[in-house]
Amino acid sequence: MQSIPIALVEAGMVLARDVVRQDHPDGPPVCGKGMILTDNLLERLRTMGIKSLVVDGHPVDVAGEQSLAELLAALEARFRKVEHDPLMMQLRECYRRTITRSMEGFSSGREAEADY
Repeated sequence: MQSIPIALVEAGMVLARDVVRQDHPDGPPVCGKGMILTDNLLERLRTMGIKSLVVDGHPVDVAGEQSLAELLAALEARFRKVEHDPLMMQLRECYRRTITRSMEGFSSGREAEADY
């Protein structure tokens, strides 16, 4: 999942989190998680003052963000000193799966080449 400015959101993307009004965050959601965004809906959200949305996958390459390969390499480096501990390796594997899942749909061509 990726949080991106509404200006970069395109029709066909899928919401990964509910959208709530900024002036009433405890109120009911304006749009629910899993909704497929349309041009009309995006225009309505812009009119409501919504600045960003969290969408499924990783559809937009934002400057400064790390690629999947970079994230996995950093994870590997963090766990390098405890490679002998099976419990820590299980924890590393859980983090690896979570990071990989969060980057599904990443299509900028910077996918991981390493097999961790």
